[in-house]
Amino acid sequence: MFGIFMESLVIFKLYTGLKFLFVLTLAAFVYLLVTEKNRNFRILFVYAPVLILLLFLFPVSRKLFVAAGLDGATYYRVLWTIPMGMITAYGACSFFAKHRRIGLVVTSVLIVLCGKYVYDSDYISKAENLYHIPDTVIRICELIHPDDADENLQVMVVVPEELTYYIRQYDSDIRMPYGREMIEGQWDYYNVVHAAMEETEVIDLEALIAACREEYCQYIVLSPVRKVEGDPAELGLTLLAEIDGYRVYLDPVTEETVESWTQYYEEDES
Repeated sequence: MFGIFMESLVIFKLYTGLKFLFVLTLAAFVYLLVTEKNRNFRILFVYAPVLILLLFLFPVSRKLFVAAGLDGATYYRVLWTIPMGMITAYGACSFFAKHRRIGLVVTSVLIVLCGKYVYDSDYISKAENLYHIPDTVIRICELIHPDDADENLQVMVVVPEELTYYIRQYDSDIRMPYGREMIEGQWDYYNVVHAAMEETEVIDLEALIAACREEYCQYIVLSPVRKVEGDPAELGLTLLAEIDGYRVYLDPVTEETVESWTQYYEEDES
């Protein structure tokens, strides 16, 4: 039990970072603990966070979490229910309301010193379009599935991992042999197309085409930075376009198979 408690304590430390923003939240919490008179606000910003934290650190809670069939690796998400941002904001506003001049100076200095310019983050980039996805993805999607495409014709494409997240955000009619579940390592799934596309230093194009034909995937997009073994033209692929370095290929063999299926089912339905 003590070991589980210590693991939960480490998770809490990693979650908060134990840095300036956590100190700011803690200061706001103490201020509200002493000064807040509204019962509802005390329940939300004072009592509830303490109760959630105690339950989080209580070893039996984690055992019950796992026993319920939930992934123990996501136990940290319980901490999401602690409204740290709201505690900080409300505590600062309460302090500012009661002490206008000193409150303005103190809260402003703390925000500047404790905050970070979010646009410097590696995870934030300037939006290229209204969809907030790379223009490259939009151009690939419109190439393989234009607006006037046969709505009954299945369109399946395999793309490099860095584009996988975006394809179906733009066009949900486009299918893919694998998605996020193959990229995130914690699931440890296996997919024959992913193995041929991503799990080798050099892409064996012949093996990739064979895997794609098994999954009836008629479009293959190759990364500009990956090495490829095999000549696409000799292996039967047709180059449709090169978009920002990404080469978009059509496999006529799979395309013919998919079209014949579509025609068969359309005739059968009629």
